[in-house]
Amino acid sequence: KAVAGQQGSVHIQHFPNHPDDLPLLTKNWPQHWLHTSFPPCTRPINTCPIEEKITLGIYPVVDSAQWIERLIKLGIHTIQLRVKQLQGDDLDNEIKKSITVAKKYNVRLFINDHWQLAIKHKAYGVHLGQEDLDQADTTAIRNAGLRLGISTHSFYETARAHALHPSYIAIGPVFATTSKNMPWIPRGLEGLTYWQQVLTSYPLVAIGGINYTRAQAIR
Repeated sequence: KAVAGQQGSVHIQHFPNHPDDLPLLTKNWPQHWLHTSFPPCTRPINTCPIEEKITLGIYPVVDSAQWIERLIKLGIHTIQLRVKQLQGDDLDNEIKKSITVAKKYNVRLFINDHWQLAIKHKAYGVHLGQEDLDQADTTAIRNAGLRLGISTHSFYETARAHALHPSYIAIGPVFATTSKNMPWIPRGLEGLTYWQQVLTSYPLVAIGGINYTRAQAIR
């Protein structure tokens, strides 16, 4: 039925602008309500002020334990390990070493994709892309007490992440990037601001084209 000259049963003028109106997208609707939220992103040892508990700060993505050690010395407290070039024992050992280093220096280390090894070696958390969500056992990650971060690039993907109540949601691309193939239109600061107003229950991570100057603008 047409509404105010528009075709369709609902006259939609804008996306939700209040947290209560944000939809949740899940394949297992009845089971969703049995789950609690993933743990918050507090520091591994609670030594930071309350206002810092939900602030991840500069959040680099690296591919080795060696890089993790270098970044820790620069004062970085949140790091993601994204290893694509290793397999088998080499991958297992790199993840184990990285987690050991992170725990030694009390930093938040999220393991990209390899959730089984993250559980095995008791990582702080796991980061999953949208494709990874199709394969990962998020219930196992939750039951192991790990944090979960999820990448999103659209309203659809954000509603999908929101249904899992993760520890944080990554929003992007905020700016154009050449670091990986990104078929999405950059959201810009205006798009990031919108999600900051709607996703008030989560720490947000701005991804895509972040450099020193742009980092100052999104703090």
